[in-house]
Amino acid sequence: MSGFPERIERGFAAARQIADAVLLEGYVLYPYRASAAKNRLRWQFGVLVPPDYTEQGGEHSHQRTECLMEARGGDLLAVELRFLRVQRRTVERATAAGFTSVERLKLADRDLVEWDEGVEERIELLLPVEELAGEGVQRPFRLPGVGETGLVHEEGTVVGRLVRRREQVDGLVWLRAEELPGPYRAQRLTVEVENTSPWTPSREATREQALPRSLVSAHLLLGLEHGRFLSVTDPPEWARPAAERCRNERTWPVLVGPDGDRGVLLSSPIILEDHPRIAPESLGTLYDATEIDEILALRTAALTEEEKREARGTDERAGAVIDLAESMPPEVLERLHGAIRGLRAVTEGGADRPEQPWWDPGDDPEVDPERDRVLIDGREVGAGSRVVLRPGRRRTDAQDLFLDGRTGVVEAVLHDLDGSVHLAVTVEDDPGADLWRAQGRFRYFQPDEVTPLEES
Repeated sequence: MSGFPERIERGFAAARQIADAVLLEGYVLYPYRASAAKNRLRWQFGVLVPPDYTEQGGEHSHQRTECLMEARGGDLLAVELRFLRVQRRTVERATAAGFTSVERLKLADRDLVEWDEGVEERIELLLPVEELAGEGVQRPFRLPGVGETGLVHEEGTVVGRLVRRREQVDGLVWLRAEELPGPYRAQRLTVEVENTSPWTPSREATREQALPRSLVSAHLLLGLEHGRFLSVTDPPEWARPAAERCRNERTWPVLVGPDGDRGVLLSSPIILEDHPRIAPESLGTLYDATEIDEILALRTAALTEEEKREARGTDERAGAVIDLAESMPPEVLERLHGAIRGLRAVTEGGADRPEQPWWDPGDDPEVDPERDRVLIDGREVGAGSRVVLRPGRRRTDAQDLFLDGRTGVVEAVLHDLDGSVHLAVTVEDDPGADLWRAQGRFRYFQPDEVTPLEES
C-alpha cells in the first residue's frame, strides 16, 4: 500500500487497470511462445535505454510530459513512475555432476526455455506543488542488480533450475511547475524521466544487451490531492493556447477515471483518448491490442498440445492466457462477438430510401479530379502538369523508388476522406502510359513527393 493521500490513492486505483494495459501491451504476443517470430523483437513502447546506447541503437533515454493543472494552495502532487525491468531467465538441467545450461527443459506439462521476463517496478513520489517552482525538484533512483535461482521439481525430484538475473538500473525524475499568465490560477507541469544507467556498450552491442538496463513501457500516473488537471487533448478555450505550447516527447497525457473526474492523469507512450476504458467484455489480459478477444481466444484454443506446452513454459502470463482460453464457457465467448457502443437516429423517410453510400464523390460539386488544383512550391498543379517524381521513403514501396527522378504527367487531383491530397500520375517515358490512362490505372503520389516542372 502506498503512502499517498486517500483521494489520490482512490484515483490511482481506478486508473491502474488502464495503466496495467499500457504496462503489458505487447508483453507476449500470440501464439505466446518464445520461438514465435513476433516474440523475438519485444518491448516496442516506452523503452528508455541507457544514455550511452542512444546514438548506437537509435532509441531514446528520456521522455517528457507537459500538462496543465489547477493546483490549490498547499496542494500535493503524487507521482507514480511505472515500468518493467527485464529479468533474463536461463534454464539448467540437473545432472550427476551438478547443473548444465540447456535451451529447453522438457517437463510433463510444459517446456521451459530461455526467456526475458518483465518485473514491474514503481517509483513513488509525493511532493508539495509549491516546491516545484523555479528549477523544480530532481529525484534520482537506483534499482540494484539482483540474481536468484529456483529449483524445478518433477515428481519430487529436482530436474533442473531457473537462473534469473536483473541488472542495475539508475534513473532520474525531474519535476517543475510554472504559473501561467492571466487571471486563471493554473500551472504548466513538466515531468522528465531519464535513464541514467552507467553502461558503456561495445561497438557491437545489441538492443538485447541494452534491454536489461532499460526502463520498459515507462509511463506516469500523476495525481493532485485537492486540485485538478486540464485536458491537453480538449482543453477549455481559455487554456487552449497554453495547451498547444505543451511539449510532450515520447508520451502523451490523458485524463483517466470516470468522466468528469480530473484528479488523475496518465502519461502514456501509447496515445490514448481522455478517460479510456477497458472493454467490459474482456475477461483477461491477452497482451495483444491488434486483435479482438474473440479471435485471440479462438486461435489460442486451437493451438496444438505441443504449442501449449511451450507457451506455458515460456511465461506464467502466457500460461494464464492458455488456461483462460481453455476454460472460457460458450456463453462468455458469445459475448465477445460484438457490442453496440452508440446509436444514431434515422432521419424521416430514411427506411424507404434506397441504400446509398454516405458520400459519393461523383455527386459532390466541390470535388472535380480533372479540374482541381493543388499548390506545390508556389505553383498550381493539376491535370496536365508535368512533375519530377520524388517518392517519399516513409510511405512508398520499392517499385516506386525506381521512379525517383523520372518525369510524369498529373492525370487527376484526388481528395480522400481524411483531407489528404493525392496526385494520379502517369510516367512520361512509360510505353504503356496510354493503356494505363485508358484503363484509369495510375501511380499515386502526395504533393510533397513531386516537384513541378512548369507553370500550369
